[in-house]
Amino acid sequence: MAHADTAAQADTGEQADTAEQTGQGGADRRDTGSGSGIWREALSAGIRRAIHLGSRPGPWKRGLVLAALALLLTLFMLLHAKIPNGIGNLGSLVETLLPWFGLFIPVLLAGALWRRSASAVVALLLPVMVWLNLFGALLIDKSHPGTDLTVASHNVGADNPDPAGTARDLAASGAHVLALEEMTEQARGTYEKELAKTYPYHTVQGTVGLWSKLPLSDTRPVDIEQDVGPLGDTKPPEVKMAYNRALRTTVATDQGPLAVYVAHLGSARVNPRTGFSTDGRDRNAQALGEAVAAERNERVVVLGDLNGTMDDRAFDGLTSQLRSAQDVAGDGFGFSWPAKFPVVRIDQILVRGVESESSWVLPATGSDHRPVAAGISW
Repeated sequence: MAHADTAAQADTGEQADTAEQTGQGGADRRDTGSGSGIWREALSAGIRRAIHLGSRPGPWKRGLVLAALALLLTLFMLLHAKIPNGIGNLGSLVETLLPWFGLFIPVLLAGALWRRSASAVVALLLPVMVWLNLFGALLIDKSHPGTDLTVASHNVGADNPDPAGTARDLAASGAHVLALEEMTEQARGTYEKELAKTYPYHTVQGTVGLWSKLPLSDTRPVDIEQDVGPLGDTKPPEVKMAYNRALRTTVATDQGPLAVYVAHLGSARVNPRTGFSTDGRDRNAQALGEAVAAERNERVVVLGDLNGTMDDRAFDGLTSQLRSAQDVAGDGFGFSWPAKFPVVRIDQILVRGVESESSWVLPATGSDHRPVAAGISW
C-alpha cells in the first residue's frame, strides 16, 4: 500500500509538473503570438499611411486647374486689345465689360482655399496685379476743390414719363452748361420751358440740345454719318435734321471761348446670332473723332451718350485726342447705365485743353440713364 501511494503521488506530481510546464509554454506561445500580431498590424498600418500620404498631392500640386484658370484670366485682361472683333465683335464686348472680369478673382480664390492649393493662390496674384494696374486708379478719389465751369450731360430718354421733373432736377444740379440727348419733339417744349429760367441761352439741333448760363455762338449740327447708303441719300435735309444726333457750339467763358460738342451715338446691342452689334455706333464715333480733330479751338469738351466705354477700341479716335473727366478726376467707375443698377459708363465727358477737377454721377431721374457731371478749369 505504501508503495502504491508513493507511486501514485509520483505520477500525480509528474503530471502536475508536466501540466504546469505545458501551461507555461502555452502562455509563452500565446504571448509571443500576440506580440507578433501587434507588430504586423502596426507595420501594415504604417505602410498604408505612407502609401496614402505619398499618393496625396502636396499644396503646390493641388489645384493646378485653378492655377491655369488664373493665368488664363491674366492673359485675357492683359491682352484684351488683341482679342479680335472678327467673331461677333468679341473684342469690343470684352472691353466694354472689362472691369467686371475682376469678379472671377474672388471666385477662384475661394476655390483655391477650399482645395488648399498654394499654387493657385500664388497664381491669383497675377490677375490681381493686372486688374489693379488697369482699374486701381479709378478706386481713388482724384477730385480737386475749385472749378471754373461745371458741365453736365444727360440722356433724358425718349420714354421718360416725367420730363418736367427731370428738367427741374437738372436745373438744380448747379451746372453752367447742360447737354441733353434723346429729346423727342413732344418733350422738347417741356425742357425749354422748365430750363429757361436757369439757362438763358440754349440751342437744339434735332434730338440733342445744349443749355447754358453763358452766351453761345457758332452753333451748327455735326454730321456723324447717321444716315448713310442709298436710303440715307433719299432723305430730305429737313428729315435728317429732325433726327440729327450731334451738334457743335462755342461757349463764351471768362477764360475765353470753349468748343462744346454734344453727341448721341448709335446703340450697341447684343444679339445671340450676330454678337455685339455696334456698326452704327462705331461709324458715328469715327465721324465724331474726325470732327474733333478738325476743331481749331484747342479747348474742347465732348458731352453725350456715346453708347460705349472708353476702354472700347472703337473710341480710339476720340481717346487719342481727349481725356475722360471720370478717369482723371472721378471717384470710382462712374457707371451711368442702366439707371436702376448701373453696370457700365456709356455717358461720357471728354476734354482737351482744359483740366478736369472733378467728375461725378447725379441721382437718377425718369430716364434709363443717370446724368453725369464734371468740373473743369483752365
